[in-house]
Amino acid sequence: MIQLEVWGPYALFSRPELKVEKVSYDVPTPSAARGMVEAVYFHPGLRWRIDRIHVMNPISFTSIRRNEVLSKISARNVRQAAQGGRQELYLATPQEIVQRSSLLLQDVHYVIEAHFEMTSKAAPSDNPGKFQDIVTRRMEKGQCFTTPYLGCKEFPASFRRWPGGPIEAIKETRDLGLMLYDFDYTDPQNITPTYFRARLENGVLDVRNCEVFR
Repeated sequence: MIQLEVWGPYALFSRPELKVEKVSYDVPTPSAARGMVEAVYFHPGLRWRIDRIHVMNPISFTSIRRNEVLSKISARNVRQAAQGGRQELYLATPQEIVQRSSLLLQDVHYVIEAHFEMTSKAAPSDNPGKFQDIVTRRMEKGQCFTTPYLGCKEFPASFRRWPGGPIEAIKETRDLGLMLYDFDYTDPQNITPTYFRARLENGVLDVRNCEVFR
């Protein structure tokens, strides 16, 4: 098991049911927490499982307006251009830009507890002790494959290994309603989102025995 401490000035764990104006969940989703752990250490021979998320700072929201583009370059146009077509592979930002409002979390601080399971892609020389030593060393040195981010790449996360001792989460209990759990990648052609009923108990989101459904 590992305990990864992450923090930052802003976070955006987007609710998928709200398409245009982005609104954050009250706490990180398990998939967002897994992404932060994988940013520190990813290996095909292991699969990360999130156990608990401790919320260290009071939950606080703020609203900002951000510039976004309305469209994106299609894969079809790229393929046609590669085959000799004359499609324009660029976006004219002044014509595509639009301002949209986002409801963000501010001044966030979490401790993520997670464990890993070995997969069939592990090499004969791989073992749990080896992986545990590697990820512990990376957390202590501040090393990562990619910069962990708090739900959105615009909001990078600072991180370190939790130094030990009691984790002082906020003393708050609330029903968080239906929340995105993760994505089912069993069929790469039909990636399916899964959900669970989330509840914060004394500042801790426990997902170890939650019921997951589609």
